[in-house]
Amino acid sequence: MNPNVIPVSALSPHHNIPTLSEIELNAQALLLGQERVIDAFELLTKTSNQHMFLADLAGIDRYQFIKSLTSSMGEIDDLYLHKSMSNEQLTFDWRSDHSATPEDIFSTKNLGYRYLSGNIKRTDLIGRLTQTDKDSVNGKTQYIPGALAQCHYLFICAESLWKREGLWDLLLEILSHREYSVHSTLPPLPLNCKIILVGSSTQFSVCWVEEPQFSLHFPLLGEMVNELDLNIHTEADYSCWLSAVAESVGVSLSQSALAPLFLHSARLADHQQRLSLLSSQIGQLLAQAKAYSGQDEVTADSITLALNRHQSRHNASEMLSAQNFDDKFINLPTDKSIIGQINGLTVLDTVEYSYGEPARITASVHYGDGEVADIERKSELGGNIHAKGMMILSSCLYRIFGKDAPMHLNSNIVFEQSYQEIDGDSASLAEYCCLISAITEKPIDQGIAVTGALDQFGNVQAIGGVNEKIEGFFNLCSRRGLTGNQGVIIPKTNTQQLNLNPQVIEAVTSGEFHLYEVEHVDEAVERLMNITAGVADKDNNFPDESLYGLVQHRLAGLAGYQDEEKSFFAKVVEKLSFSS
Repeated sequence: MNPNVIPVSALSPHHNIPTLSEIELNAQALLLGQERVIDAFELLTKTSNQHMFLADLAGIDRYQFIKSLTSSMGEIDDLYLHKSMSNEQLTFDWRSDHSATPEDIFSTKNLGYRYLSGNIKRTDLIGRLTQTDKDSVNGKTQYIPGALAQCHYLFICAESLWKREGLWDLLLEILSHREYSVHSTLPPLPLNCKIILVGSSTQFSVCWVEEPQFSLHFPLLGEMVNELDLNIHTEADYSCWLSAVAESVGVSLSQSALAPLFLHSARLADHQQRLSLLSSQIGQLLAQAKAYSGQDEVTADSITLALNRHQSRHNASEMLSAQNFDDKFINLPTDKSIIGQINGLTVLDTVEYSYGEPARITASVHYGDGEVADIERKSELGGNIHAKGMMILSSCLYRIFGKDAPMHLNSNIVFEQSYQEIDGDSASLAEYCCLISAITEKPIDQGIAVTGALDQFGNVQAIGGVNEKIEGFFNLCSRRGLTGNQGVIIPKTNTQQLNLNPQVIEAVTSGEFHLYEVEHVDEAVERLMNITAGVADKDNNFPDESLYGLVQHRLAGLAGYQDEEKSFFAKVVEKLSFSS
């Protein structure tokens, strides 16, 4: 049951790159994959007194997206706010008719949309009255319209509005009464504008729960997605989207630029069959590539240069970590075999940048009452998810070896030379293998690093940051010199996320580095300790020469199980039998 070697063809995504000259750019290209938002916005245009919440994401260019969304509805005719006298009272109403005299038209709605954010003022919403000539007695009062009277669709930053409690209450009041008052000398103006609040999904949930009137006025939710599924859309669709992003930042794409952009986008999406829709991030990369090349048209070389420079600007922490390994301040062997020690893999995040770093995990065992002690948790350096992973590890161990009797064994597991909080369950596979090694005193190959999460039945489950983890261990091995025996074990379910840098792929191709995929913990222990795990018989006993048979033998020894003392009669019979 050895782990499967991952073929070179599975180490990075493969895309059918279209010919750029055949791509037709359209105004709605930035709406690719946003069917839910489009549906909500179309419903907004067809319903009365219903408004919308647009849940966007960090990394998406909000301004360009709003522009594309509103342009998808086509041209909108202007509306005119007419004033008239009825029963000697001044009234206002919106009409498409503009044949009235200028004196009878109070305001004109001639903007398709506006977006308000930041320090929003009351007058930004409703407008104000002002004197055309303050120094003259003949000065006239003039209405300076606000966004509600100027545009058909008003997009407002939900966070900016939420911070201004007075404006938040004012907006809800306007939506409730469907009119708003500009000045005490004027009757209320009728509301004829669709409101779209823009914020995060979390903000929508908070507003829904904490503001009773919110659900009455904003029943329409348009939630953006941050990635594109290539099983639904095509590479040609995405190329059109990339061209639209490039155009928004004043850049044109060459044919050669598409391949590295597709790979980078798949890396952002963390999946071989998905591509990122984070227009702001990709737009910034294209602008940087243009700046480095000095040309309006970016190529594969300028994209690669921009990515490399971006990494060099953000990897100071990674370089310091590498130096600590190289100077042997951190003890982590990548060759030989050692009992009760394994190389796990971690990912360190610095907000805008993440990188993989190996971690030495050790385990020790002694006589006890069956506790698997997590030193990280006891020292308050382990998070809740890590603690959960350790409990699952204990359950997996008891499922195999503690069905009929308690285990008279205590163990301690720790991340060596770790001085910050550790969280996540992605080390549980490595911790299990390390523990089995300590129990059986079978050494583990230190050239193979391990990552993966376990369930109670020993199945290996997916983890996050698989590319960063593999590259982190590869970089360490590469600096020390690849031996041809080094590699990484990952969960099989993570292979669809592989998008490794060319250096790793080249090393795997030449046989200097190896990647393995596992579905069950038994596959991992067999590869690491070069011994068969074993299959239990009907009495749950494993073969003596198998790895799990050695575990059972050690546990029996710790429990004090020995052969019973033979009686005097039995000894005599045995002696007579031997003599005969």
